Amino acid sequence: MIGHRSSLCVPVLAALALLLPSCSPSHSDRIVVGSKNFTESFLLAEMVAQQIEAHTHLRVERRFYLAGTYICQQAILAGRIDVYPEYTGTALSAILKENAGGAKADVYQRVKSEYERRFGLTLGPAFGFNDTFAMEIRGEDARRLNLKTLSEAAAFAPQWRAGFGYEFMERPDGYRGLATTYGLRFAAQPRIMDLGLLARALKDRQIDLAAGNTTDGLIPALDLFVLEDDRHYFPPYEAVPVIRQQTLQQHPEIGQALAGLAGKISDEEMQHLNYAVDGQHRDAKDVVHEFLRGKGLVQ
Repeated sequence: MIGHRSSLCVPVLAALALLLPSCSPSHSDRIVVGSKNFTESFLLAEMVAQQIEAHTHLRVERRFYLAGTYICQQAILAGRIDVYPEYTGTALSAILKENAGGAKADVYQRVKSEYERRFGLTLGPAFGFNDTFAMEIRGEDARRLNLKTLSEAAAFAPQWRAGFGYEFMERPDGYRGLATTYGLRFAAQPRIMDLGLLARALKDRQIDLAAGNTTDGLIPALDLFVLEDDRHYFPPYEAVPVIRQQTLQQHPEIGQALAGLAGKISDEEMQHLNYAVDGQHRDAKDVVHEFLRGKGLVQ
């Protein structure tokens, strides 16, 4: 659900590039769709792009892999992109700096209202799935130690090495709060890794616990086990499109196109889409087109 990087360098450079004055003309003739730099984000962004292309006469420019949450937020505020996929819990805690609690509908409405009031942004309808953080261990360890919850796993954490993305280490709903809530202490300082490397590193025993996403397609493929967040630390993370209100005013047909994606993706379907790209190495555009066609949204 979050864009992660293994170092500060790339996000900082990307941010500077996005925020520097541009000599390029206004992109009023096209819609720019952005994404974070992980599989699920650019799959959702590609879905948004294909849906707009199929149901409007607008030209779509894809500007994917924009590092993490903060870079995408700055890009859309600067008018460099018009829409990108986000998660309600991420928006609430990382951008709005609010207490990340509440039911799904309540969190959605709080984010929508505050984005409109503060930023001139709004939320489209939710895509249908909730991609919360997943604290993953190897399936064989879960079975051997009879572990099901994070509370149970805390007793074994002092013998474990953890691996997390950079953003998870920094954000308010990330590592520090999780460690405090569950009393987590690891054998060493957690390794900061790119999100795309965590599952493989866990399977290859480079680390023993990783912070992934519940819709990660490699969880079943690599026999990983998601520990239950039994103290309900994480808020809802419904996937939603964030859209510039000015763009919607100029092109209301975008709102109609995105409404067609409302509630169309279940947790299991998103996991299968992710696996098609990460596990089967299929082309993301083909995967998305096949999915949209199966839903009757494109030809």
